[in-house]
This record gives sequence, structure tokens and C-alpha cells, in this order.
Amino acid sequence: MTDHTHPQPPHHPGHLTNEGERIEPSAVDPMEFPMEFPIKVMGKNEADFTPFVAGVIARHVPDFDPSSLEARESKGGAYLSLTATFTAQSREQLDALYRELSASPKVSYLI
Repeated sequence: MTDHTHPQPPHHPGHLTNEGERIEPSAVDPMEFPMEFPIKVMGKNEADFTPFVAGVIARHVPDFDPSSLEARESKGGAYLSLTATFTAQSREQLDALYRELSASPKVSYLI
């Protein structure tokens, strides 16, 4: 008589797998807070762009100094790139900042 059972997959010791473990995304976050964090925001070079970006960042980073923004115009001057470097306190803070900036039609690109 022939044995028709299917072979079982090999069993690995628990220390070699994550079986049964639930890992929250924040538990594997490689970023360590607080940390210096640069953010670059690009949009049309219009009079209200810099104050808008500075205001959004200030809402999320209480000690942000708007005079620390570094500005650079595109070759033709139609676009403006603003770089802000600040001390980020948490992933949640960065996520909220990115969400608000990326939701604005004033922002063309966000790094």
C-alpha cells in the first residue's frame, strides 16, 4: 500500500522566523527621534509661496525659524525651491507635515 500523505514543509525554530509575531510599523522604523531633518518644497515662484510654506512648517514645528529657509530659484525663475532643516520629534510629526504640504495645490514637488 502506498502512503498518499503530502510531505510537511520544514519547521524552522522560532528564533529564525517571525511566525506569530505582529510587528507594528513604528517598531521597525529606522529613524531615531529627535533628529535633524531637511525637507525640500518646490512650487511656482509667487509672492505668497514662501510665507505659505513657512506657515505650514511652523504649525508642525513650534520652534521653526522662517528666516532659516534656504531659497533657490529655477533656471528660468518660474519655480522656487525652499529647504528647511529642523529638529523632527516623531514620525507622526513628519507625516502630518508632509500630508498638509502635499495636499496644497501650491506645492509642485516635495522631498
